[in-house]
Amino acid sequence: MTDETDVFHIMYTCRAMRRLKPDPVPEAVLVKLIDAAHQGPTGSNRQNARWIVVRDARQRSRIAELHRSGADAYLAGTPAAQGMEKIRAAVAWQRDHFDQMPALIVASIALAQRPADSFVAGLGAGGSGWPGVQNLLLAARALGLGATITTFALRDRAALKSVLGLPDLVEPFAVLPVGYPRGRFGPLTRRPLNEVLRWDRW
Repeated sequence: MTDETDVFHIMYTCRAMRRLKPDPVPEAVLVKLIDAAHQGPTGSNRQNARWIVVRDARQRSRIAELHRSGADAYLAGTPAAQGMEKIRAAVAWQRDHFDQMPALIVASIALAQRPADSFVAGLGAGGSGWPGVQNLLLAARALGLGATITTFALRDRAALKSVLGLPDLVEPFAVLPVGYPRGRFGPLTRRPLNEVLRWDRW
């Protein structure tokens, strides 16, 4: 099936799109993405995922500086091995054009209180934030938009929170550049299922 509205077609062609055009994304479309993300399940139905859509050029530039630092560290620590050339090139391109992404969506979690255990805090973000992120990625694909998950700007979490003016108990956990793709969607390249699937036990 190749129907663009078919959920399986969307999932099987939802590539990480790092190369995006600078063309603005209409506000109504961005709201639609956040509404889709908001439908994702959250732990105990707390609905504590928060979404900051950054369009202001100065704000994007400040986040791009934080992203560049993380991307440089990633590229320095990732060997230029065979098979990694395209990924490294895409990461470098995104680093160099991050301030030109038309919209940066910062996924965050609003905590009721500061957990004593950082591992527990991470679980909270995972259970209550990532389902919404996946909804957002699939909605973007369905609407012909490119997007990808990045965490490079979170290497200096305090600086990112300062740029965004986030309250103490609101923690960012991902940044998603969103825009119209320069490339084309799917199909994806994945390992064969028999390499990743087990029944009942390992």
